[in-house]
Amino acid sequence: MTELVDLADVRAARELLAGVTRTTPLEPSRPLSAALAGPVWLKCENLQRAGSYKVRGAYVRISRLSARERQLGVVAASAGNHAQGVALAAGLVGTHATVFMPVNAPLPKVAATKGYGARIELIGNTVDESLVAAQTFAERTGAVFIHPFDHPDVIAGQGTVALEILEQCPEVETIITGVGGGGLISGMAVAAKALRPDVRIIGVQAESAAAFPPSLAAGEPVRLPAFATIADGIAVGRPGEITFNHVRKLVDEMVTVAEEDISRALLMLLERGKQVVEPAGAVGVAALLAGAVQVRTPTVAVLSGGNIDPLLMMRVIEHGLAAAGRYLRVTVRCSDRPGQLASLLTEIAEHRANVVDVEHQRANPHLRLGEVEVALSVETRGVEHSDTLISALRASGYEVVLSAEA
Repeated sequence: MTELVDLADVRAARELLAGVTRTTPLEPSRPLSAALAGPVWLKCENLQRAGSYKVRGAYVRISRLSARERQLGVVAASAGNHAQGVALAAGLVGTHATVFMPVNAPLPKVAATKGYGARIELIGNTVDESLVAAQTFAERTGAVFIHPFDHPDVIAGQGTVALEILEQCPEVETIITGVGGGGLISGMAVAAKALRPDVRIIGVQAESAAAFPPSLAAGEPVRLPAFATIADGIAVGRPGEITFNHVRKLVDEMVTVAEEDISRALLMLLERGKQVVEPAGAVGVAALLAGAVQVRTPTVAVLSGGNIDPLLMMRVIEHGLAAAGRYLRVTVRCSDRPGQLASLLTEIAEHRANVVDVEHQRANPHLRLGEVEVALSVETRGVEHSDTLISALRASGYEVVLSAEA
């Protein structure tokens, strides 16, 4: 078994990071505190330099390179956050970085990584494919490969998040965070369990990209045959060898959440918490909101990153509104006569719902003669309001079909 990182390693990493990373704030969450009937805090690593916790581990790893290694440069693979952390750390240390990113990496993350001075190579459809390309590049050029999670220096650097949490909230009972390859939760578990063995450490993965549950069941890292999630920052197909051993020994529980849960969490964080968070950074909150795990409070949920593509944010907000019952897509069939559309829209307005867009369709071959189909996107106040509106429309004689039913 690979030797585990220990508390001394994490404390040494913190000394290296002094003056480099910031101590991110711990903010209370009223909605979560009310839902869990106890204090819930948000560890805002979305406000860290380069927009995520990743710079912690990247800097510790790169700062320990020899002069010769720095001269050869570093190479990494990432969907975005590790890329930015490596690019920033390399510039601070005084070496050059090449970063391999999937071809579908969010454009703001690509631009930010370039802005920190890295050279970008877009190769592969997943981070795993980019990892292979980066390792090949390292072998060919002599550049030092900076693994996104499976290295003791990286794990120790990420563990400094837990040191801050224990100082900011000494009474914490549960720490919950998103998990991709396992670097963050491994480091935090090392620090937390050494200082407070009673603290529960809980990991959360997107259910459509969850490699840890089958790996833990098998007793060894298992590669997923396929995976896809809006939480690109934790879309990792196989746990690391080192991180797997840490998680197996130190982490108390690993749960999963659905895409709808993630969307709903992002919406809540934006609307109620005034926090811009990327999907991977919100999965811990998603698990709490969805009741996917039972926790003891005080609980700290780590918002691990805030680097979200604005276009994705628009889609996620819409998806989150729909998941929360506040964005309704319906198709209404009614008679094709003058004033009918106006009557339909008037009835919707009388129920205090807001029509976002309307599409009037007469050419559908499934329509009866003299019938028209109206596709509507409507903003409501929630599930109960949506149900009331649909019931009222049906009571008025309209044939209403929800988009999910179509």
